[in-house]
Amino acid sequence: MQQDGFMSRLRRFDAYPKTLEDFRVKTFGGAAVTLVSGAIMLLLFLSELGYYLQTDVTPELFVDTSRGQKIRINIDIQFPHLPCAYVSIDAMDVSGEHQLDVDHHILKKRFDKDGTMLEEIPPERHTELGEDKAKQFLDAVTGKKTKENEGEKAEETCGSCYGAETTQLKCCNTCEDVREAYRRKGWAFNSAMEIAQCIKEGWSDKIKSQQNEGCLIYGYLEVNKVAGNFHFAPGKSFQQHHVHVHDLQPFGMKSFNLTHTVRRLSFGQDYPGIENPLDGVSQVDTAGSSMFQYFVKVVPTVYKKLSGKVINTNQYSATKHQKSIHISGPASEQGLPGVFVLYDLSPMMVQITETRRSFMHFLTGVCAIVGGVFTVAGLIDAMIYHSVRSLQQKMELGKLT
Repeated sequence: MQQDGFMSRLRRFDAYPKTLEDFRVKTFGGAAVTLVSGAIMLLLFLSELGYYLQTDVTPELFVDTSRGQKIRINIDIQFPHLPCAYVSIDAMDVSGEHQLDVDHHILKKRFDKDGTMLEEIPPERHTELGEDKAKQFLDAVTGKKTKENEGEKAEETCGSCYGAETTQLKCCNTCEDVREAYRRKGWAFNSAMEIAQCIKEGWSDKIKSQQNEGCLIYGYLEVNKVAGNFHFAPGKSFQQHHVHVHDLQPFGMKSFNLTHTVRRLSFGQDYPGIENPLDGVSQVDTAGSSMFQYFVKVVPTVYKKLSGKVINTNQYSATKHQKSIHISGPASEQGLPGVFVLYDLSPMMVQITETRRSFMHFLTGVCAIVGGVFTVAGLIDAMIYHSVRSLQQKMELGKLT
């Protein structure tokens, strides 16, 4: 008896009172409202599901306190009218580290005037940025070379460096060795026809044979995380009285066509949604021997994925400037033709974090959709039902004509 009383009191809290099946009226309008509301519920549910599965990206700004790191600069640039034999890549920064004629992790591809690739030129030497260039070929110039000849080693002669010898660099057995020795001394290399190694290798003929070719340069540089620059310019580079100089005399040209396309330029790893402003930028050297300058502001960036993986990279903004250089002109117009990228680092760092809505948030949204649509549909159905019933009653009483 007490249990029946408890159940009777509990029924009072039923917020969903039921009606007998005999008192329910199903109408055509109610069916139409049910179908339309069901379609709306399904559409809103799919939208909510897509929003739940979507990854949100939240950027935050911090002061960059990292020190002693390296930056990887990814390069892919094409010169349609500048031969690979002419162009060199140099990098330097404000800390005093220089590398002239960089070829570590840098590849060059020759192509003719029709755009057909001819060959890939692998790097001849391997060195890190700032490493002394003399170290690159000490084994080849310390006085004697040896080679395998039927299982025996035979001595090679020590070639002359034509006055550019040092205690560390005693022998120059190739034309490139002589050019490097001259560069180390800060001398211009303008007498290739008087150097036996260059005559033997046909260096001048090789240079002339590439005059109508282009060059694709790609790879990457590892530089210190400080402001600096790197550039692509014709001629062998060297330091003379603390001044950066490029020797253009061996090519016998008064003008160079520096038309180029930056196919890719990025600082660090790529992350989802990254945009590199200079990718695809093309510049035409209409005046000849122009200096193209790109001023780049690098912003250190940390990208945190949902999986927990952290990508330390960079994004950047860039502006560009172009001016014509007259190689033999007045002092006010002196300069170096080439493509220069001058970069500086922002003291601020951007942290980008991937986030996703919680399942409880998704469940709350689904409940709100179902409940809201169901309630609105019930109001509309009731309005239609009572309106139609009122019209029918008036027609039966003859009040409508």
